[in-house]
Amino acid sequence: MSSLKADVVVIGTGLAGLVATAELAEAGRRVLVLEQEPEASLGGQAFWSFGGLFLVNSPEQRRMRIRDSRELAWQDWLGTAAFDRPEDRWPRAWAEAYVDFAAGEKRSWLHGQGVRFLPNPGWAERGGYDATGHGNSVPRFHVTWGTGPGLLEPFVRRVREAERGGLVRFAFRHRVDELVVSDGAVTGARGAVLAPSGAARGAASSREVIGEFEAAGQCVLVTSGGIGANHELVRRNWPERLGAPPKRMISGVPEHVDGRMIAISEQAGAKVINPDRMWHYVEGIQNWAPIWKHHGIRILPAPSSLWLDATGRRLPVPLFPGFDTLGTLAHIGASGYDYTWFVLTRKIIEREFALSGSEQNPDLTNKSVREVLRTRVRGGVPGPVQAFMDHGADFVVRRDIRSLAAGMNALTGEPLIDVDALEQEIVARDRELANPFSKDLQIMAIRSGRRYLADRVSRIAAPHRLLDPEAGPLIAVRLNILTRKTLGGLHCDLEGRVLDAAGEPVPGLYSAGEAAGFGGGGMHGYRSLEGTFLGGCLFSGRTAGRAVAARVG
Repeated sequence: MSSLKADVVVIGTGLAGLVATAELAEAGRRVLVLEQEPEASLGGQAFWSFGGLFLVNSPEQRRMRIRDSRELAWQDWLGTAAFDRPEDRWPRAWAEAYVDFAAGEKRSWLHGQGVRFLPNPGWAERGGYDATGHGNSVPRFHVTWGTGPGLLEPFVRRVREAERGGLVRFAFRHRVDELVVSDGAVTGARGAVLAPSGAARGAASSREVIGEFEAAGQCVLVTSGGIGANHELVRRNWPERLGAPPKRMISGVPEHVDGRMIAISEQAGAKVINPDRMWHYVEGIQNWAPIWKHHGIRILPAPSSLWLDATGRRLPVPLFPGFDTLGTLAHIGASGYDYTWFVLTRKIIEREFALSGSEQNPDLTNKSVREVLRTRVRGGVPGPVQAFMDHGADFVVRRDIRSLAAGMNALTGEPLIDVDALEQEIVARDRELANPFSKDLQIMAIRSGRRYLADRVSRIAAPHRLLDPEAGPLIAVRLNILTRKTLGGLHCDLEGRVLDAAGEPVPGLYSAGEAAGFGGGGMHGYRSLEGTFLGGCLFSGRTAGRAVAARVG
């Protein structure tokens, strides 16, 4: 058995782990970073992300004439989180601290490390309820120039510099199987050394064991991620309020995101809270070129597509594209089916279909101004979207309603779409466009959204009839449930100290990132405002890293 030692042992090399490690090394602490995956997976899920961050009253917002404030953001957060449990004390405290961070030094801290943002904040999770309900009152979704890799870069750079300086050591292919507890305190980790693997980033790697190790440190910081690829565990934690657990799901995260380390932490005395709170997307499509098992991609929709259930019925108000993810998930759970449909036109897909993920946005990821202008401003279907139209298993493209309905039924193998009912639904919607006013709240939402300059220029298509031949062809997209985020997690105080069942700190044990519910065991409560997952990793990793550095001599 090999023996490893450092001041602090960090488990996981995702964004939260890298941020914490950078802070620890900057404070002069020696850090051992354990990771079961190959070095190619450095950066974890953040690498695959779109790079969206929740910022409040930013220069980008002000330039777009968006009036935001800490007070408005906190109002939106409380209406979205709906904290209602005794154990929400620390999650709520983390949430308030995070909103303060997002309205304060978050942007300047990142900007000082070289992170830049697109000039047009996006409007995610619009809600559609009253002022104190779920959703963002204003656009707050700031996309990082360079997407996920661009956000990771300064922290990878800082940690690699510390590695060269002898303060950081990476131990890839070291799988933690047990936390070491001595005299009631967590003092290290034991596990298996796995065989070297040349697996590409995100791909499954070998689980062949070639040795054992034990790592010792004054503190252990768990930053191992959530449970999104463990569909069995997702179903086990699935709450009744979201309906029946889906029989079929696709995965927004690689296979190794399985929740093992959360369970291992529980065995060492940690308490998990809010495991029933989770965040899964309802606009998932199967990746036509998958990297991991059940690989899915999320559509980041703007509001124009007609959203239908599996039988062709329109979803109720305000379940429009981009408005209420979990409200839509609950509606789907009660429907008896585990998929829905978007029906739209070529004009809508050209402007409104963004695909989440760094690899689906090469213009932004590669920081190419020329490509951004060509694909997002000048028109035409973006290349990655066209690839899904050509090769994706969930797309039906036809010239008329009758053949579209036939294609939808052929795709699912179930004759659930009645062509006459589908035509009636579309024609009724189209009639509402004859005037500049309407009783149709989705049409009102489209027109309201286009009053925001950035959306009018580059995000929301001009209102038009779906049956307008000039806007065609017609397109139907089957939308699958895409597993993604754990909103609950290890219960932690405001320093990131993991708490036991009695609410007392487990000596020596800290957590950050998704394993800690992005802070406290669930700072989002029941729902997210978006842009807060990467931000939660940044904030909780920084907070825990600084707290551990202060405690370790």
